[in-house]
Amino acid sequence: MAKAFGETSTTDEVLSGVNLKGKRVLVTGVSSGLGVETARSLVAHGAQVVGAARDLEKTDAATEEVRKDAAANGGSFEVVALDLASLESVGACADGLLKKGELFDVIISNAGVMATPFGHTEDGFETQFGTNHLGHFVLVNSIVPLLGTGGRLINLASAGHRFANVDLADPNFERTPYDPWVAYGRSKTANILFAVAFDLRHRDRGIRAAAVHPGGIRTELGRHMDPAQWQAMVDQINQQLAAEGKGPFQYKTIPQGAATSVWAGFVASADQIGGHYCENCHVSQIVPEDKQLSVNSEGVRAYALDRKAAEALWRKSEEQVGEHF
Repeated sequence: MAKAFGETSTTDEVLSGVNLKGKRVLVTGVSSGLGVETARSLVAHGAQVVGAARDLEKTDAATEEVRKDAAANGGSFEVVALDLASLESVGACADGLLKKGELFDVIISNAGVMATPFGHTEDGFETQFGTNHLGHFVLVNSIVPLLGTGGRLINLASAGHRFANVDLADPNFERTPYDPWVAYGRSKTANILFAVAFDLRHRDRGIRAAAVHPGGIRTELGRHMDPAQWQAMVDQINQQLAAEGKGPFQYKTIPQGAATSVWAGFVASADQIGGHYCENCHVSQIVPEDKQLSVNSEGVRAYALDRKAAEALWRKSEEQVGEHF
């Protein structure tokens, strides 16, 4: 009988008894928070992890425990340079991985930014959509030949997808007033839709994809918000939770936040998670758009799993980056 996991499960609990020796994993965003813990938990069970990050000096300091756990448990850990806000950097990273030619069992697209001031990536895309979605879209599709049969793509999304659907008519806020949370919502919806479209394209090869929500965690992701803004958001969440008859908001620990990523990548069955949105170590249910939900409540909006929308996003993404996949 399969073990039952939930919102308080940690990475080590989810991977208890799981031997990952021989498994090779790419994890983006390993310079802090969830990326570091994801890598640590995998190498601690024998996996070979390639971590991608923009700031290699920061990453070297942040992953000291990862390297120790790798050495102690038969795993391995190496770092490659990747700036998702630069398609030149994304291309160079992909080319390096392809040249090396070693297959991956799982790709975990973990890196991201949240609620940034209005700005653009090196290639002129709105910062959050360009970094969170388009950078990963190009990287993953460029290294598809390295995903073997039975491989998986796990995209880090968020309950924040409920802030906004994608806007393919105005992805760069050229005609829409910029709101950092709307932009974040669009990018997180895009992460889910990308997983849906990728799963449809590759499931016949035995490759599956899913999106996961890690939960509310204190990480560097919130660095663009001042403490007063953050507290106001928590107060609002607590009001919504109280209206639902639930207790106050509780932050997850980082090992709890990374648990759903490793659960979807290595513990759940491929058919269970393929093409779905997961949270708290299970597949989430669709909730109607007219149902008010706090950020800490479970549920995925139907627009984030819509196959036609996923295909439309894929085509628009190809148009934006100037490549066909």
